[in-house]
Amino acid sequence: MTDLSRPARPAFSRPAHPASSRPAILGQNQYGKAENRVVRITRDGDTHHIKDLNVSVALSGDLEEVHLSGSNAHCLPTDTTKNTVYAFAKEYGIESAEQFGIHLARHFVTSQEPIHRARIRIEEYAWERIETSEANAQFIGADEVKHSFVRKGQETRLTQITYDGERWQVISGLKDLVVMNSTNSEFWGYIKDKYTTLKEAYDRILATEVSGRWRFNWTDDDERMPSWERSYAQVRKHMLDAFAETYSLSLQQTLYQMGSRIINNRSEIDEVRFSLPNKHHFLVDLEPFGLKNDHEVYYAADRPYGLIEATVLRDGVEAEIPMDLTNL
Repeated sequence: MTDLSRPARPAFSRPAHPASSRPAILGQNQYGKAENRVVRITRDGDTHHIKDLNVSVALSGDLEEVHLSGSNAHCLPTDTTKNTVYAFAKEYGIESAEQFGIHLARHFVTSQEPIHRARIRIEEYAWERIETSEANAQFIGADEVKHSFVRKGQETRLTQITYDGERWQVISGLKDLVVMNSTNSEFWGYIKDKYTTLKEAYDRILATEVSGRWRFNWTDDDERMPSWERSYAQVRKHMLDAFAETYSLSLQQTLYQMGSRIINNRSEIDEVRFSLPNKHHFLVDLEPFGLKNDHEVYYAADRPYGLIEATVLRDGVEAEIPMDLTNL
């Protein structure tokens, strides 16, 4: 008699080779020295220039035996990769994070036969020169946009260099760049259901902490290499200009304008990806105190936050930047 109170177990076909009898095999692997902090000071007379980098090296290639038998015959010590970072800072200087990463990646792949691929990740920390009272500082007046702000000295510049002996991939970017528009932003006309309590906004603060990456179309030594420092400065400028000049009906719209401005103005870049948390600012209810809040006093909420992410591509180009920027 069938027990109808208990659901029947589904019938599964037994695999020809049970998983428990299959041997383990080595999958993707890499190794290196992470987060090598190197500060390079260039002295131009009494004027000094500083490059402050955090460099992570990851190498992969013919490394099966070091995992399977413990043989280190093909293993370049991670301590050696660390020493190489510091030696190259002296030998080559640090013109840019990208150029420094290219020097390192080329060295590891071409000097060590077992190493087939090198990935160099670099964070760069900016230092601003302090102008003393004796300096002839020139006041720069504000332009037409008077409602956009960027927190000075907060961003971290990023780059990732990958080289396999033939093809380069350079993805650069930044994180922790906090920007705000105090007006010229709205949000209305959205879907409403029984759980919707958000009121439509026709004049709101739009603020975000930009995390962005952009991929260069330079992939071969025979091609003309971009000017890395100028490119970064120009990409940042176009990004901020688009943020400031877009009358925003959504953060998604602003994101697309930022990405498309870069693609349309920088021919060396084929792909841009942004991750933009919406740093919500809510009007404080001052009526209990007999005061009218005419878009003047806000509560800045740190969480939860809307998270807007998208990639903007040059037409005909395939996306290569990972969707998750957490580890890139």
